Amino acid sequence: MAQATGKGWIDVHHHIAPPAYLEQGGAGVGSHLKTWSIAKSIADMDEAGVATSIVSITQLAKHISGDAQRRDLARSCNDYAAKLVADHPSRFGMFTALPLPDIDGTLKEIEYGMDVLKADGVGMYTCYHDKWMGDPAFDPVFAELNRRKAIIYVHPSVPDCCLNLMPGVADATIEFGTDTTRAITRMIFSGTTRRFPDIRVIWSHAGGTMPYLIERFVRMAEMAQYKKILPEGFLPEAKRFFYDIAQTANHTTLTCAREIVPDSHFVFGTDFPYRSSIDHVTGLKAAGVFNAAEIEAIGRSNFAAIAPKYR
Repeated sequence: MAQATGKGWIDVHHHIAPPAYLEQGGAGVGSHLKTWSIAKSIADMDEAGVATSIVSITQLAKHISGDAQRRDLARSCNDYAAKLVADHPSRFGMFTALPLPDIDGTLKEIEYGMDVLKADGVGMYTCYHDKWMGDPAFDPVFAELNRRKAIIYVHPSVPDCCLNLMPGVADATIEFGTDTTRAITRMIFSGTTRRFPDIRVIWSHAGGTMPYLIERFVRMAEMAQYKKILPEGFLPEAKRFFYDIAQTANHTTLTCAREIVPDSHFVFGTDFPYRSSIDHVTGLKAAGVFNAAEIEAIGRSNFAAIAPKYR
């Protein structure tokens, strides 16, 4: 096992289940999160040589419709994560949970999470009901995050249109990758990436299906209606993002993603507790896509480059 560990690595895609999150039902909380514990996180990290995990929740309970309830849940999850970091300062960091689509509540939670709790960044989701990242409704949030030069970790969600589409196939199996692609394209083609150039966005799962559909997006950016929005085209914007390797640590996916993503913009992620750290360390090394130095950079220094406290 020693050859398959990642000494000192940082996991940017590591989920926790605060009590308030479980009480509210989370995003249809399954057995992996119901049985999560701090001890299980640390044991998983230790097995693979992961030094630090930046924790997040999968998503705020989608059935919650009231702003006040969403704000309370986000605050409870953030306070829990901050205590986890305080109790284990070398092992955990945190991404602030936000009560979107509530804009005012979100701006207050950014201030609390970043200034009071000293979070490493914020967690967002690819969509909120029928609006995706990049929708003009979210511009006040992106303006504040751009002012702060914040890191935004993005977890996939499922839009209202596409819940339970296929009998016997879990939404996450297809829709998570698809909705990640929707959000990437909305961010780019809406001009959000150019209006707010100082945000650092980390997409889950190597960008979903975006690398596979790249020819369509490149050609779309050449259409007259996008010339002013994207004067340099689609690719330069896509290359500015960061992409974790959670559930994609295999030869086929990483080979495709590497055609678009600079090596320095891949970061390590595991999707714990749905998958293990050792799966991803072993998979990344066995994939045969990156050399040893590139793998070590994915494991730590690529993320540390945008999160200086981890240098």
